[in-house]
Amino acid sequence: MADTSYLDWPFFEDHHRQLAADLEAWAAANIGALEELEEVDMDAACRAYVERLGRDGFLKYTVPASHGGAFDHLDVRSLCICRETLARHSGLADFAFVMQGLGTGAISLFGSDEQKQAYLPAVGGGRRIAALAMSEENAGSDVGAIATTAEPDGNHYVLNGSKTWISNAGLADQYVVIARTGDGPGHKGLSAIIVDADTPGLSVAERIDVIAPHPLGTLTFDNCRVPTSQLIGETGQGFRIAMGNLDVFRSTVAAAALGFARRAMDEAIARVQERQVFGQALADFQLTQARIGEMATEIDASALLVYRGAWTRDTGADRVTREASMSKMYATEAAQRVIDGAVQLFGGMGVVSGVPVEKLYREVRALRIYEGTTEINKLVIAQQTMRAFNQARN
Repeated sequence: MADTSYLDWPFFEDHHRQLAADLEAWAAANIGALEELEEVDMDAACRAYVERLGRDGFLKYTVPASHGGAFDHLDVRSLCICRETLARHSGLADFAFVMQGLGTGAISLFGSDEQKQAYLPAVGGGRRIAALAMSEENAGSDVGAIATTAEPDGNHYVLNGSKTWISNAGLADQYVVIARTGDGPGHKGLSAIIVDADTPGLSVAERIDVIAPHPLGTLTFDNCRVPTSQLIGETGQGFRIAMGNLDVFRSTVAAAALGFARRAMDEAIARVQERQVFGQALADFQLTQARIGEMATEIDASALLVYRGAWTRDTGADRVTREASMSKMYATEAAQRVIDGAVQLFGGMGVVSGVPVEKLYREVRALRIYEGTTEINKLVIAQQTMRAFNQARN
C-alpha cells in the first residue's frame, strides 16, 4: 500500500483526502477486470475506463462546475490526486482520465458558453472522448513550426495538413486542433479550432505502436471544412491557448510519474523482503537500504514540487509556468530513476514481460518527452528564474 501521509500536508483540504480515498476504492474494484480487457482490446478498455470514470463521477474533475464539473475552475490538486492514484494502478486508466481534461482544457479555459455546453457535459459524463491535436512531424517542442493550415472561406475554415503523436486518435469524438490561420509568423499565426471526429476531410492515417501501448496515431486534414463558430477565442491566440492549457496539465504529468514511482517502490520493498541472497533477505543489505532511502527521498521531493505547483495555481496564481515546469522536469526524471532502481532490485524478474516493474519501466519513459521534454523544461525554468531575478533587481 502506497504511503498516503502526504495527504496530511497543508496543500490539501478535506475534500482532496476524500477524493483520494474514493478513487483508491474505485481502482481496487474496477481496474483488475479492465486490465484483462486491455490485453485483448486496448481501444475497448480505454472506452470502458472513460465510461466508468464518468459514470462514477470522477471525470467531473476534468470540467468546470458550470458544465457538470466539480469546481468553478479546474482544481489542479484534484487532477493531480486522480492521476497519481490511477497511475499507481494502471497507465491506461491514468491516460483515459487525463485526456478528458487535456483534450477539452482549451474549451474549459477559453471557449465560448456555446462551445462549453456543446462538449463539456458529455466529456465530464464519460459519454464523449476528447483529444488535443497539436504535435506534427516537425513541430513537437517547437510549436511555432506548426504547418497545418486553417484558411478562412466565408463562414468556414478549411483545414489541410497532418498531426501526429495524437493521443486518442481514432477514439476521440472531437479534437482541439492547433492550426495556422495566417495571422503572423511562428507562434503569432496559430489558432485553436474544435473539429468533430466525423467531419468530412478528417481521417486517421495510421495508428502508432509504442513501448507502453496507448491509443496514439496520425491525423490528416484534406480540405476539412469547419464552421468559424468552432474557433476557440480569437484568431492568432492558439499559442496562448495551448500554453494556458499546458500550464494546468503539466503538473499532472508529474503527478502521474509520482504514481508510477510510488508503485515501483512498493513493489521493490515487497520483493527485497522476500528474496533471499547469500543466506539472508536482500532487504538486509546496506546497499539495498541505501537504494530504498534514495527512492523514498526522490518520491517525497517530487510530491512536494507537484503539490506546491498545484496549490499555487488553485489559490489564485494566473500562471504557474515555472512551478509546473519544475515539477514536471524533476518528477519524471526521478520516477525514471526510482523505477530503474526497482528493476535492479528485482534482478532477472525485473525484465520479464508483464511483471509490474517491467510495465512501469515502459510506461514512465514517455513522460520525460510529452508536454515539454526535460530539456525544454530546463530552458523554461531558467528563463522564468532569470526574468524574476532581473525584475527584482530593477
